[in-house]
Amino acid sequence: MGILLPATDLKSFGRTCRGRGLKVAFTNGCFDLLHAGHVRYLNEARGLGDALVVGLNSDDSVRRLKGEGRPIVPEGERAEVLAALAAVDAVVLFDEDTPLRLVEALSPDVLVKGGDWDVETIVGREHVRATGGQVLSLPVCPGRSTSALLARLKGDAP
Repeated sequence: MGILLPATDLKSFGRTCRGRGLKVAFTNGCFDLLHAGHVRYLNEARGLGDALVVGLNSDDSVRRLKGEGRPIVPEGERAEVLAALAAVDAVVLFDEDTPLRLVEALSPDVLVKGGDWDVETIVGREHVRATGGQVLSLPVCPGRSTSALLARLKGDAP
């Protein structure tokens, strides 16, 4: 089970992991309604390192990115569910629109996003590459997204 980590502790968390010889992977997202696509993605991201840190958009950040009515699940509950996944070692909330501050504090060995992100558009890629890390985009599960799930619930999609 992962921990809920204050952003102020992120730098020391990364140092501690690397001091133990662990490779640290980082990803981020809203993870509003957790579904199989999220779980598969997080498991694959965890497989790229020895520890996985997930940056989680706060409620205000999700609202700015996704619009009114989102998130469906409040940040505290989203963080709790993510931290309960075996693949996740730490969850860090952030209020900004991007996780750049978190990436710079953690300096992960691997920065990863889903395949709907081209590697050259992933926020923090320059910092990670400059510190010797990798930036990767993993394939997404077709038809698996919170937006698609919400559309199905409304009857707008099959």
